[in-house]
Amino acid sequence: MANPELPVPDGLVLRPFHGVRFAVDDLAEVTSPPYDLITEADVRVLLDTHPNNVVRLILPGADRHRYAEARETLHAWLSSGVLAVDETPAVYVYEQRGPDVLQRGLIGDVGLASPEQRIILPHENVMPGPVADRLALMRTTQANLEPIFLLYEGGGGAATLLVDQIADSRPPLVEAETRDEVRHRLWAITDPGELASLNADLRTRQALIADGHHRYATYLALQHEHHSTADAATTPARSLEPGPWDFGLALLVDSTSYPPNLKAIHRVIPGLLLNEAVAKAKSAWRVQEYGNLAEGLAALEDATGPAYLLSSGDAAHLLTDPDPEQLEQAMPADRSARWRALNTSVLAEFLLPKIWGMNDDEQSVRVVHHDAHKAVRLAQESGGTAVLLNPLSVNDVLAVAAQKERVPRKSTSFGPKPRTGLVLRTFALG
Repeated sequence: MANPELPVPDGLVLRPFHGVRFAVDDLAEVTSPPYDLITEADVRVLLDTHPNNVVRLILPGADRHRYAEARETLHAWLSSGVLAVDETPAVYVYEQRGPDVLQRGLIGDVGLASPEQRIILPHENVMPGPVADRLALMRTTQANLEPIFLLYEGGGGAATLLVDQIADSRPPLVEAETRDEVRHRLWAITDPGELASLNADLRTRQALIADGHHRYATYLALQHEHHSTADAATTPARSLEPGPWDFGLALLVDSTSYPPNLKAIHRVIPGLLLNEAVAKAKSAWRVQEYGNLAEGLAALEDATGPAYLLSSGDAAHLLTDPDPEQLEQAMPADRSARWRALNTSVLAEFLLPKIWGMNDDEQSVRVVHHDAHKAVRLAQESGGTAVLLNPLSVNDVLAVAAQKERVPRKSTSFGPKPRTGLVLRTFALG
């Protein structure tokens, strides 16, 4: 079957929707980090905190019926009043404020656009496993349970001015302080004039997917499924009026007014002994040994060019200055020089496959967001090696995306990420 004709968004669009929100005394207790930052131990802690924590919906377990269980839980919470639906469709102002954190943005229904349309730009590759998992969950629950995170260069325009004016002058709809001392606040924008003003500003903008590449890929897959089914069941003249499948839940932040933090995502290779990893690396890298992890991390932070700190305990080994001839042969010639210089690109194309004989995939390599010490502990537990990286620069990520390239999977972790559970979206309501 030919690809179905899809509604084409008129620029960057953020549509109001009927928000679904928890009606509990302490909102913080039912929220969670994004699904891909939650470990099995975290799930237990979240459920011990509150039996109605949103983790029951976003990570319903390993059972083959887990997606149906998530759907039934969602319906039960809506029926019992644990979750309530806002009567008036809204775009929500969302503020995160805490120690060294202040971010404001807009949560709404973003109009879906393919990467070719250059309205919403991906910058990172996705893996089929997470997309299949999120697709099954969204298809079964018919809901977007957590927003993706988009950045745009708004220059403090009309949309941002409205966000700041509302946050500075109006009482919030809800607020909650999470255990990391970050206070989360929501306001609802329902006034037609204000909604028209912010969308007039946004329409000419271009957004970068900061967090949620797998979920955005899932949004597009669901849209494609819906319109494929419609093509099979209707005449070729069917209406292209956009429906709920043509939008996805998103947080949109003006990066010029609220610059993001960009942190590293470390790798752990179970079963690769540290001595073996270091010995093989010496064939193409300069290797310096440090007596403890703290010294190694300090040296890694000061390193220029592609650099990696290997550890499985106290000692650490810094890899720098790769052999230029071997590196040149390993890196794809059809990629830009900027892409080939990224530490995650060198890791995926040279260090892992050419030096250690493995691919950077979900089966061979595990990832740990931000926390180098956690990665080292996981390496110890798995009898493997932690590969610690410096974060990419925001400018490098933007430049690669502008050239229609994508960095390797799990290259970036933008923050602060939106808290899951503050506002949900169901397809039946918009």
